[in-house]
Amino acid sequence: MPKVAPGIRPANAHFSPAKPLQPIKFSDDTERLQHINSVRKSTVGALMTLVIDLLYKTRQAFTAEQINEATYVDIHGNKALFDNLRNNPKVKLDRRHFSYKPAHVLTGRDQLHSLIKKQLDGIVVEEVKDANPSILEDLQALKASGDVWWLSGTNSQEDTTHFNDPRYRITVDIDLKQLFWGIELPRDMLDIEKELKKIGEKPSTDTAKRRALAEISGAASRPGRSSAASRAGPGSRTGICQNCSRT
Repeated sequence: MPKVAPGIRPANAHFSPAKPLQPIKFSDDTERLQHINSVRKSTVGALMTLVIDLLYKTRQAFTAEQINEATYVDIHGNKALFDNLRNNPKVKLDRRHFSYKPAHVLTGRDQLHSLIKKQLDGIVVEEVKDANPSILEDLQALKASGDVWWLSGTNSQEDTTHFNDPRYRITVDIDLKQLFWGIELPRDMLDIEKELKKIGEKPSTDTAKRRALAEISGAASRPGRSSAASRAGPGSRTGICQNCSRT
């Protein structure tokens, strides 16, 4: 049987009417168009959140065009957005590519353990939790193995982790423990710092400064802490002052 060119009906073929094409309805694409319009009308802060969330979740480098395809955020068409992304501490701009910039680049559990070990006053969990997607699992494993302490504050942003030095693993009398934990401390770190100053001790934390910086960097999706000093939560007695953190 001879081949027939596509779209050509042989002369001796039976005639059958072609099915009419279904018209494309505008409503079929309405939701997507409304979403694009909503994104384009968003504030610079909201657009930054969309971009940083994309970079954080994927941990890949994107051009402005690729970001536009993924989020409908037009970076080149918004100078204020471009300038804010370029100067954001959580965004790395390498020529044409944007990528997420964590406070610490950690590729595994061993590197996390080494970092915590170097911080004599501990390190804020919030400062390392964006290092990689599995960092909290690594931290939980280090805690379970007894290699580090994970101290909880009044909220998760106050959690700190400390190296569990085997040289200080001693047995403490239960009565001494009860006496120690029976001491009531102020609920707010600002009050703790004031009490330390009253007795001549210099606090190793600066809660007022940290809270002010946290508000300033609030536009970032997941801002890290800039200081490596301990932010022990209320009730914790580890790293509260510089001269008594290891007493």
